[in-house]
Amino acid sequence: MLVANRGEIAVRVIRACRDLGLRAVAVFSPADRGAAHVTMADEAHALPGDVPAESYLNIAALIQIARAARAAAVHPGYGFLAENAVFARACERAGLAFVGPPADVLAICGDKARTRERVAAAGVPVLPGTGTVRDDALVAEAARIGVPLLIKAAGGGGGKGIHLVRTEADLLEAARIARGEAQAAFGDDRIYLERWLPGARHVEVQVLADRTGRVLALGERDCSVQRRHQKLIEETPAPGLDADLRRRMLEAAVAGAKAIGYVGVGTVEFLVDARTFFFLEVNARLQVEHPVTELVTGIDLVAEQLRIAGGGEMSVADAPVPRGHAIECRISAEDPHEGFLPSVGRIEDVVEPGGPGVRVDSAIVPGLEVTRHYDPLLAKVITWGPSREVAIARMRRALEEMAVAGVATTIPFHLWALGDAEFAAAAHTTAFVTRWEASHPQGRHEGEAIIAAAAFAHLQAQRTGRPTVQPPTATRLWVRAAREEGMR
Repeated sequence: MLVANRGEIAVRVIRACRDLGLRAVAVFSPADRGAAHVTMADEAHALPGDVPAESYLNIAALIQIARAARAAAVHPGYGFLAENAVFARACERAGLAFVGPPADVLAICGDKARTRERVAAAGVPVLPGTGTVRDDALVAEAARIGVPLLIKAAGGGGGKGIHLVRTEADLLEAARIARGEAQAAFGDDRIYLERWLPGARHVEVQVLADRTGRVLALGERDCSVQRRHQKLIEETPAPGLDADLRRRMLEAAVAGAKAIGYVGVGTVEFLVDARTFFFLEVNARLQVEHPVTELVTGIDLVAEQLRIAGGGEMSVADAPVPRGHAIECRISAEDPHEGFLPSVGRIEDVVEPGGPGVRVDSAIVPGLEVTRHYDPLLAKVITWGPSREVAIARMRRALEEMAVAGVATTIPFHLWALGDAEFAAAAHTTAFVTRWEASHPQGRHEGEAIIAAAAFAHLQAQRTGRPTVQPPTATRLWVRAAREEGMR
């Protein structure tokens, strides 16, 4: 199995290969030479450069490596080429099984406007919007839909190429910027318009489908905590949904997946407003947040992907009843005190949590170079509990145990969010991060150097086994203060 990705998802796929007795072949850019997925794989091959076009988006190089390694299949992970129909077809032509939907399904899902039309025809509710729209039709279409509205990249995903337009006067400039971002990120400058729902929740449904035509909904996840349309915290079951709304949403997800002939592991995303919901898009790949679904269902989603890609049927007989509650926090190299700007540098040290109900999907190793070339996600901390309250308590404990030296991370934001009354009451919406921004103005605070030095001393002590100069209680207090201040 060629694992055509990097970071924690490459590690996750390599582990699944080991479980199934498959040899895993890794690829790496020069910056990732010492990365965790490289050392874990059975063999590893270098890519020509660091920039994505020369490395993890380099279809020709990936196919050549797969052939040289005598791989039978390619797992694209998520991001990069995971939803790229051109790559899926290239794998097929090379005699490689592509672990994901067939290329024609990827082509449909890769056109967000076209997908809207398909699922709407199947009776799935969609927001007022357009198909792909030309510049000369923007003003008329915006007037028909009404502002505020969103401009979205038709061939995009991952929260990129999306712009909120609050007034018609902002429309043309926002469209120009969105087209430029879409072209740069996806090589496709097409856009479409969609009405914006302020104060809504973002809820998605995990689906599993095989080539026999069977489609199952494996439960839903709340992903409302996000910044710049990219998720920070995910949980399942989605709190606050009544049984009827949940049932209708799961049924709509199955209908939408069938309407596009979906095969494999995928996600149907919705916006939820009071007791109504509207289709957003289909993510035709494994999601970053798939571990929360695995923890409450007991289903290994990567193993299911591999089974279906090999021509088999899903091993799941019926839609599972979720057991307990699971939460995931994405630990990214971003500075929440500076508007979640990327933080680059070298990982000096790391302490990862453990204990009952804690899972860590991570690719952090000392010496890892964090660059601006790739997504800043470093690790995911996932906790499970018999109730949401227990899962939250375990997550707080896990994040208080975790520390990363060398770059700023999102840990301070997560600790704040878990203690917020609105989040505890499950009353949060997609506007939740604005509460952090209002209560945490950008910039550092006094005492940074002392706190950071104490935190790093604590990390060094844990790694070497030598006691710190300060009493352990004081050291723990300093480390906690460092996390709350966003220190490295």
